Amino acid sequence: MAKFTYPAIRLKKGRDAALLHGHPWVFSGAIDAVEGKPAAGDVVLAKNAAGKPVALGFFNPHTDIAFRFLTSHTETVISSDFWRRRLETACALRRKIINDRTNAYRLINAEGDGFPGLIVDVYNSILVLSVTTAGMEKQKKHIVDELAGRFQPQAIYEQSRGRSRSVEGLENHDSFLLGDAAANPVAVKENGLEFFVDFIGGQKTGFFLDQRLNREKIGTLSRDAHVLNCFAYTGAFSVYCANGKAKRVVSLDISKTACTAARDNLERNGYPAEAHPVVETDVFTYLRNSQENFDLIILDPPAFAKSKRDVAKASRGYKEINLQAFKRLVPGGILATFSCSNFIEEDLFWKIVLGAAQDAGVDLRVLARLEAGPDHPVALGHPEGRYLKGLLLAVS
Repeated sequence: MAKFTYPAIRLKKGRDAALLHGHPWVFSGAIDAVEGKPAAGDVVLAKNAAGKPVALGFFNPHTDIAFRFLTSHTETVISSDFWRRRLETACALRRKIINDRTNAYRLINAEGDGFPGLIVDVYNSILVLSVTTAGMEKQKKHIVDELAGRFQPQAIYEQSRGRSRSVEGLENHDSFLLGDAAANPVAVKENGLEFFVDFIGGQKTGFFLDQRLNREKIGTLSRDAHVLNCFAYTGAFSVYCANGKAKRVVSLDISKTACTAARDNLERNGYPAEAHPVVETDVFTYLRNSQENFDLIILDPPAFAKSKRDVAKASRGYKEINLQAFKRLVPGGILATFSCSNFIEEDLFWKIVLGAAQDAGVDLRVLARLEAGPDHPVALGHPEGRYLKGLLLAVS
């Protein structure tokens, strides 16, 4: 069989170091020359300055991230067999880490599973995928065929939208690739608790799967507690806290749709909203005006920083929300605080929270650093993949 030949990019001297150390991206400024005429999304061979093959990956000449790593085995053919092997590896990992009381989890986590620009979430018998790179867009049919054959799902829904796609030169795409709208919403179980997921109209792919272990951990701390769940969305943290024997859980969200879903999820699990109220409100306003104190507060806001330009403004927002939360905690209370903004690095987040504590006049002890669960693996050389960061804090 003849050897398959890909177009190539030649890197500037020393600019292959990041790839060799496990980082999956090469930026456009590191490329010295392009051999052939690869289009956006094509697979190319990356060579070092001396012409030695280094890796295969997706190429996009129109973006800052010009090369996305696929494999260091440079004689590999990127075919359906390649993706079948990658999918089997991802499935094998999930079989080890997802318990039999859970049927909602992340199956493919982009670079963390070797699929740059692809997310696939499992919701019971439904698969929801999101494609954000031109390379994965060209490989999508292979992926969908493999998913359909392996899982035989009731439906596969694509929810591919947002800034990342536009940067890659792609239009938004929301549609069923298999099945139809009768599948939405879908009932799922997470650690034996039940939730409805709107995978068409909901945030992200419908549910914040990355918080599964954090919900479980925080639920165990809620016995006999008065709990405030800020930015509650569809109330998953609230359900876990009610299940953990909290005396009262107050859930806040500005979205009427989210509040309705939160009430439904509480009642579905046997916790009536009369005992655990859901309040449609702006969280900042509520905290500034409230006179009620709580034993446990959860801050899980949406991403305040969508780009580097937003970091300063987002930092002020994170500081304000944490400052107000500290003021509403009883002495000895616990705060679980998160940022899911890629552009707010962990060290900066720690400094923001510490600054808020100092302004509030409270002392902190770190009980745990919180992050996404193991069904959201991250390549060791790719710190940008650790978008979710959190702190579990004892306040005195």
